[in-house]
Amino acid sequence: MIYLDNSATTKPYKEVLDSFLKVSVDFFGNPSSLHKIGGQAEKLLQQARSQVARLLNVKDSEVLFTSGGTESNNLAVKGAAIAHRERGRHIVTTGIEHASITNAMMQLETLGFDITYVKPDANGFVSTEAIEREMREDTILVSVIHVNNEVGTIQPINEIGALLRNYPKALFHVDHVQGVGKVPIDFYEAGIHLCTISGHKFHGLKGTGALFIREGVRLSPLFSGGNQEWKQRSGTENVAGMVAMSKALRMTMEQRKEKLNQMKAAMEIVRSGISQIAEITIHTPPENSAPHILNFSIKGLKAETFVHALEEKDIYVSTTSACSSKKKAPSKTLLAMGVPLESAESAIRISLTYRNTVEEAEKAVEAITEAVKHLSEVVKK
Repeated sequence: MIYLDNSATTKPYKEVLDSFLKVSVDFFGNPSSLHKIGGQAEKLLQQARSQVARLLNVKDSEVLFTSGGTESNNLAVKGAAIAHRERGRHIVTTGIEHASITNAMMQLETLGFDITYVKPDANGFVSTEAIEREMREDTILVSVIHVNNEVGTIQPINEIGALLRNYPKALFHVDHVQGVGKVPIDFYEAGIHLCTISGHKFHGLKGTGALFIREGVRLSPLFSGGNQEWKQRSGTENVAGMVAMSKALRMTMEQRKEKLNQMKAAMEIVRSGISQIAEITIHTPPENSAPHILNFSIKGLKAETFVHALEEKDIYVSTTSACSSKKKAPSKTLLAMGVPLESAESAIRISLTYRNTVEEAEKAVEAITEAVKHLSEVVKK
């Protein structure tokens, strides 16, 4: 099997699964309980928090554990908007955000907030100048994805953060789900107030994630309950999941040091190989894009047909983002970039991880070439 859909989810490391099982069996207590078993669980939870904080170069007290990217994004956006609605109701975001941001913004619109969606250029890039043009006196939040989950374009987070220092009312949220472990950013240097990560994107488990909340930033909680996680996220903590996530993050950071060049080489083979196919148009820009995502369209072919054709060869890719692929809707990111509808409807995403090899990339190019040729001939008939 050649798995090339790592932006949808990654296969958990064996060591991560082992740690989850051990904690679940041996340290199953509720970390809020006063007895020894509860105390052991609480200690492990705090150790996991400390490790995540160290790996992200932030303070322990700034790491809030969640169930994943969607919850973290919702808590950041809705929590910030509701907590600070008295000082303004304008929010700036982009037209190429993950669905968990876009749909949260739509919900905030029904609550009386004014949302501005900044359009990207033809490469999926949102300039700092475009953000600045939309800033107002009543802007209280700017939310920008770091690495676009569909085409891989890297947004100018440091420059936007520098701009926002001129707007002290505005909090800066960054969706770092596709960037963590692959395209690093310094949260403090970039002026980030809120930042989202998701465990299953770096070989952790589904249902695990975290939100960086900069010291002094106030949010309105989404959940009411037992006031866990500093009253920001009620609910009994997923100790085993967070221990597993902290291990996955550490291992991924280590893999980056060892195998980043291997992943880049594999991606270059794929990009170079498929660029020779006349029917293919590549949407991911060659510059200013993440090393693990490549998006392209195949003229005259349906995306789902192509996905299944590769699946028959035991190669796995995806259409748009996993959150919207089953809806069979064209990529909103590509449409925002000005890609024609027909091309957007035939878009394919390949996404690598540090485990993918050059040999896998070569086999993938061969399979893609054969599949395009075969399916194109079938369509002509």
